[in-house]
Order: sequence, then C-alpha cells, then structure tokens
Amino acid sequence: MSPSTLLARLGLALIGALLAPWALAQALPDAPALFRQHCASCHGDQRTGGMGPALLPDSLERLRPADAQRTIAQGRAATQMPAFGAQLTADEITALASWIYQPVSPAPRWTEADIRASRVALAGADALPARPLWQADPMNLFVVVEGGDHHVSLVDGDRFEVIHRFASRYALHGGPKFTPDGRYVFFGSRDGWITKYDLWNLTVVAEVRAGLNMRNLAVSGDGRYVMAANYLPRTLALFDAQLNLVRSFEATTLDGQTASRVSAVYDAAPRRSFIVALKDLPELWEISYDPQAAPIYDGLVHDYKMGEAIARPGFLGVRRTPLDEPLDDFFFDQRYRHVLGATRPKTAAGAATAQVVNLDIRRKVADLPLAGMPHLGSGITWAWKDTTVLASPNLKGSGVDVIDMATWKPVATIATPGPGFFMRSHESSRYAWTDSMMSPTAKDTLTLIDKATLQPVATVREPGRTLAHIEFTRDGRYALASLWEMDGALIVYDAATLKEVKRLPMSKPVGKYNVWNKISRSEGTSH
Repeated sequence: MSPSTLLARLGLALIGALLAPWALAQALPDAPALFRQHCASCHGDQRTGGMGPALLPDSLERLRPADAQRTIAQGRAATQMPAFGAQLTADEITALASWIYQPVSPAPRWTEADIRASRVALAGADALPARPLWQADPMNLFVVVEGGDHHVSLVDGDRFEVIHRFASRYALHGGPKFTPDGRYVFFGSRDGWITKYDLWNLTVVAEVRAGLNMRNLAVSGDGRYVMAANYLPRTLALFDAQLNLVRSFEATTLDGQTASRVSAVYDAAPRRSFIVALKDLPELWEISYDPQAAPIYDGLVHDYKMGEAIARPGFLGVRRTPLDEPLDDFFFDQRYRHVLGATRPKTAAGAATAQVVNLDIRRKVADLPLAGMPHLGSGITWAWKDTTVLASPNLKGSGVDVIDMATWKPVATIATPGPGFFMRSHESSRYAWTDSMMSPTAKDTLTLIDKATLQPVATVREPGRTLAHIEFTRDGRYALASLWEMDGALIVYDAATLKEVKRLPMSKPVGKYNVWNKISRSEGTSH
C-alpha cells in the first residue's frame, strides 16, 4: 500500500470517528423536544406539574421505567393521561421514559419563604358587605368548575341561571371547599395555587402558592384553617383563613429519613382535625386543630396516665397510624371514627387493595373485599334495612360495590355498563346516580340505583358523549349532570321523573358543588 493510500484511509477513519457521535445523536430521538411538544402542557415546562403530576426523579421513585413506558404508550386509567402509542415510535417512548428520570437542573424548590412571598391579598377585603350582591338563595348556589377554558360559573339553584362567571387558575383539582357560613370558597390548582373567593361579593380576596404540585386542600370545620397536600415539595402546608402560612409539615417518617408525596387531606369536623394520607409511606396522619387536643406519644409508653413518656403537644401535632399499605384516597364513616381507604396498584397488572382504619385505636381493623380499583373518595352512604351501607364506584370493573358498614362485609355488586368515577345521591332522593365515564363505550350513560332494592332501575344518556358528576339542589328535587365536553353543558333533571328541565352551555364542566350540601355534609355527597 502506498503512503498516499494509507494516509487517505487513515483520514477517512479519523473523519468517521469524529462524525460517529454526531450521526448517533442525529439518530436518537430528541426527548426534550418530544416533551415540549406532547407533555409540557400538562406536566409543566420544568416537569414540576400542572394538570398532570410532576415528572421528576423524586416523584417517580415507585414507578419503574418499564411501567413509565407503558403509561406513555397506553395512558392511565382514571386520569387524564392519554395514550401516545399511536403518535410516538417505540424509540421515542423509550427516550421520553428515560429522560423524565433525569434530574431537572437546577432542581425545583419551594420553601416557606417562597410560600409567604407568593401571597397576594385584596386591600379592604374585610370591609366588603356581609351580604350577597345578587338576588338568590346563597345556600342553593352551585359552584361549577369549567375545565375547558379554566373558568368558574356560579349558578342559581332555583332559577338555574348563571349569576357570574370568572377565570380560574389553570387545572383546578379536587372539589372546592367552603367556609361554614358559605360565604367563601377555596380553590386548589394542580400547580399549587390556593384561591380564596368571596361568593357574596364576586371577587378574589387572597391567593397563595402552597407548592409546585398540589393534590388537594381542606378547610377546617370551624373555618379557621386551610391545609394543602403537596406532591412537590413533599409537604403539608397549613394556612389561616386569610391564607397566611401558619407552618409546614415535612411528609416524612418519624426519624425524617424517608419522605413521601401527600395523597390527600380531608377535614374530620367532628374530631376537629385533618386526616392525611401519604402516597409513599404506610401511615395515616391525624393533625388536630383543637387547642385542647390530647398530647401525642410516639414511642413506647408504660403508663400514659402517669405521663411516663415524653409527649408532644396534640394541637397541630402529627398523630401517626401505621398501615400495611399506603392509601391513595379515602372516605369517612358517619361518625368519623373510621377511614375507608384504597391503595392504587403499583403496576398496571397489579391489584388495588382497600382497608378500614380505626382512628381512635390507630390501627387497621378490616380489609374491604372490593375488586378492581374502588374509588372510595367518591363513595356515598345511606340507610338500608337495619344498617348503613357504603357504595363505591369502580375505576376498572363494571359495577358498584355495596358494603355493610357494621360488619365491613359485601352486600351486593350492582351491575353498571362500565367503570365509573363519580357517585352521588341526596337524603331526599330514592336513587343513587353513578356514571360509567371510564368506559369508552358507556361513558354516555348515567345509571340510577334504587337505594332500597340495590337494583339499577333507570338510565339517562347523551349518546356518544361523556356524561358524569351528578349534584343535587339543596332540597334534592333536581339533579344536575355534567356534559363533560368542550362544547358541553350543565343538564338539569327532575330527580323524580328524570325529565330534562334545562340545559346551560358550559365548557367541559368537570364538577359542580352545591353550597348547602357541602357545608351540611349531605348524605349523598363527598365531604
């Protein structure tokens, strides 16, 4: 081989070596660009969450990469996560799933100082009139969350007319919560904002950002406190009624070594406490807002009556109940003595579990025999024969499970056209209404169940469209359903005859909430 030929070949080899990384980079999918195109609108540009959850390494610890790929390709049941298998190639899905496990730089943080700095308040809010500016029954008012264009409508529950409509924060999540007098409502958004709105004066009076990815919020039974449950950071944030931060709670084990996202927080008004479920830790917390709350003993106690242990104050202290499995969501019995909670499966092929926890003795007392994926957060109760039963829709199975709350044993499984998300009734109604909105073929059907016979007796349909989320008027005479579409509507039915009474155009009305039913803890609505 001549020297010139050898040099030429060496030159080509060198060029090939230099170009190989560039060629490889061109062949690999651009995961950040794919995320911006398909994911950022729901999960946030910095993956800190929005309508969807945060996609950060610390929030994905329990999700295996293979399960992340499956979720991207197939979507996720009971959420707004769509399937991208038809839009993205296998390599693109793999690249996206790998990229979301990489840290965001710089790492997102949200401190108590950030919370306090985010608060804004309306000057002179205390001087606003203590009476509604509009002519309607303030106890029969409906607050309607329209997810299509991020607005809230206030609807007169007697005339079924819109009193007012205003813009909301992006992606409100969980039901809005009212003060005991019904004057103020608090909204929580996925991206962590809490908005306090004066329903009587039709104005926002205060806002604060509690976190970067918030699950839901609760208002204390006395109206003095608001608590926010965060995925990111892994905290609970406690505010006074004016949304001034009182303190935050790190969602960790007692030794502080393991942290968790917070699944949900609800008010247990008769107990004067907040009940908290943790997504990643098998613990249930009770945080009392009663200044006279009993002290908390975390360690072993020989004789608590003699004070033979070091106790922490019960007021705003964390009282922990150890569990077998973490709870994703939960429901209270009528006396607020028991929590009925469900655990989502860890994998797509896994099974959900459900358990009953006694808050007084602080331990699990029963397993609930519920199949599929029960949505206990939307369960309701009613008197049946000589007992009280709980009925829960199922996010995967086609049926409503009915449980005797005295024995925790199954009473019946009521057939429905498909898996559902919401169930509602009213103490004045003979029917319980449930949707099948998780079904691709039966999402247009509401099923009415006779509460005496536990049998489906009627259906209401909007062919080919999603019909969901019933809420009743204060007196139970009318049932309002959401036509869950961008060009949707609020549909009013006579609750006895099932005849349509009126239809109000709305932009994807994801939920509606009657003031009286919420503040009175009506038998047929979630609390």
